Amino acid sequence: MINLKKEIVVFVVIFIVTSIVIHLDTWLSTPLIHLKALFSHPMPYHPLLYVFLIYIGIAILRGILSLILKLFKK
Repeated sequence: MINLKKEIVVFVVIFIVTSIVIHLDTWLSTPLIHLKALFSHPMPYHPLLYVFLIYIGIAILRGILSLILKLFKK
């Protein structure tokens, strides 16, 4: 259960960081308009899709790193 909480925190942090980095100018100038526009966007789930793809990429890299570290521990 602790690992699930850790992974949820990682996912949320990735979500927040990518949201701020990609749309920094919009979040600083007109955050409410940007939030409202998300609901009328033709693909409103796109932030979750992008974050999921980034999360999968990071998970793969973590898995490879874990395997490499296990090889050198033996």
